[in-house]
Amino acid sequence: MPPITFYTNPMSRGQIVRWALHEVGAPYEAHIVEYGEAMHGAEYRRINPLGKVPAIVHEGRVVTECAAICAYLAEIFPEADLLPRPEERADYYRWLFFAAGPVEQANALKAMGVTPTVEQRRMVGCGDPEAVMDALSAKFDTDAYVCGDRFTMADVYVGSHVDWGLAFGLMPKRNALEAYAQRVSRRSAYQAAKAIDNALIAERGQPG
Repeated sequence: MPPITFYTNPMSRGQIVRWALHEVGAPYEAHIVEYGEAMHGAEYRRINPLGKVPAIVHEGRVVTECAAICAYLAEIFPEADLLPRPEERADYYRWLFFAAGPVEQANALKAMGVTPTVEQRRMVGCGDPEAVMDALSAKFDTDAYVCGDRFTMADVYVGSHVDWGLAFGLMPKRNALEAYAQRVSRRSAYQAAKAIDNALIAERGQPG
């Protein structure tokens, strides 16, 4: 299979997709897109009109949005065994998109110092950010991974949000969430991908 073209920046959500690429063992060529003119210039906007990374190009087709890229990679590399089994599909899709929607939004609100009022909660997709964290924590009080005892591609995406949220103080340091982050971060693919991005960050003189 020809290598996947991977557009990223080490200080971005591209870290999620690099981990996913390593989990499936995909051959890829990474193109670092710098913030500023390069990311928002006409050349990269032909790949992603929003001027955001990550993005991949596979067999001439563009895929953007981290959750979509993760799901796509699991499907085109089924031999990696990261797709849900029939009985796992409900949890797989529920929590994959729970992270892409409510968790992502709750983290963003926290990062911006915004606490929605009771009335505003009806307008934002996450509703009550604290309830989002309660639901996520409760999930991992009982399950080791998104699909129970088996790691799937959903854990790359959900695990990245938990790992990042805890590291930057956007998520409460609850035992269930910390234990989950530790489990996923022990994976060899996570460590290999993280080492690459950390090295790129160090080259640029930015904190990892």
